[in-house]
Amino acid sequence: MTTDKAALRVGMAGYAFMGAAHSHAWRSAHRFFDLPLTPELTAIAGRNRSAVEQAAAQMGWASTETDWRALIERDDIDLIDICTPGNTHAEIAIAALKAGKHVLCEKPLANSVAEAQEMTAVAAEAAKNGVFAMCGYSYRRTPALALMKRMVAEGKVGTIRHVRAQYLQDWLTDGSAPLTWRMDKSKSGSGALGDIGAHSIDAAQFVTGLNITGVSAIMETFITQRPIGGDFIGLGGTGAVDENTEMGPVTVDDAAIFTARFDGGPIGVFEATRAALGRKNAMRLEVNGTLGSLAFDFEDMNFLQYYDERDAAGERGFHRIMVTEPEHPYVGNWWPTGHGLGYEHGFTHQVVDLVTALGAKTQPTPSFAEALGVQRVLAAVEESATNNSHWTTIKGNKA
Repeated sequence: MTTDKAALRVGMAGYAFMGAAHSHAWRSAHRFFDLPLTPELTAIAGRNRSAVEQAAAQMGWASTETDWRALIERDDIDLIDICTPGNTHAEIAIAALKAGKHVLCEKPLANSVAEAQEMTAVAAEAAKNGVFAMCGYSYRRTPALALMKRMVAEGKVGTIRHVRAQYLQDWLTDGSAPLTWRMDKSKSGSGALGDIGAHSIDAAQFVTGLNITGVSAIMETFITQRPIGGDFIGLGGTGAVDENTEMGPVTVDDAAIFTARFDGGPIGVFEATRAALGRKNAMRLEVNGTLGSLAFDFEDMNFLQYYDERDAAGERGFHRIMVTEPEHPYVGNWWPTGHGLGYEHGFTHQVVDLVTALGAKTQPTPSFAEALGVQRVLAAVEESATNNSHWTTIKGNKA
């Protein structure tokens, strides 16, 4: 435990699902990893005073604010962690960076390419003065997915030919699930595409080291109206729906599917849906190359599947690598071999990498510039889907 290290005083905006995950990470990272700075949960902000005070007490924050601007104005905060809906990301991040605060911003970076470009430009200026920004694509920090990237870089699959990515959930299959901000385009930017598809896009580019340069897409909204109110459980919930139920419009996609081309020639297929019954959090990525294949499924997150074409003819087949050995990414700081990790550890590793970079005064990854690349893909998918799946080149990514 690095209590003798200088503090990194954190102020967090938002306290719901991502707020809880981030809070856990800030509390635990320095207790398992030797960090150059010790995170302190200084203040948490939310508009509802009683709710934010309850969240602070539950999650270990020392003080509360009811306006994110107050976090930025405080002299006892070094970093702003943004866990709010996407329509607020740009305003909060830009204000924080201009005030000399480091920033961790949840994904996707913004609700538009224009916002993401402005955020990236401000972050680049801030970095010149040693103030850094990072976007929270936490799946990068899953040990098996990080191992997958390492093996691709080591040439284990040879030259990449195919990438296929799926992110499948089922929490919006019930038409009585209440209308939330995630189904309001003005707040969320998009539906399944930006909420979970963004993770697949980032993971594919991260693992392969290649950018997506063009897409052809379709998007669909299966349930166009949902009840206002109801019982909120987890991300969704249920509610009685009858002729007296007040309904509101769903303005985002329930599912998005697109084909893609990567720079250098590989092709890809992507699918994101929140209406795949039985699939709870199936974030899947497979890479096929000239020498082998690698496959990952977050529902079996401690394992990586590997096929090596160079094995003897009678011995070829996918084998499971249990990613719990000390030499695997991040794992050596946790439990004995064979004792798997969980969803929350990705956020802890995110804090570890961020604080390590800040201690070294270097740019953490993914930077806002990298997150802007994902935003461009999201925008191209929407553009293609609204134009009869017309092939759409992604401006700004390498050709």
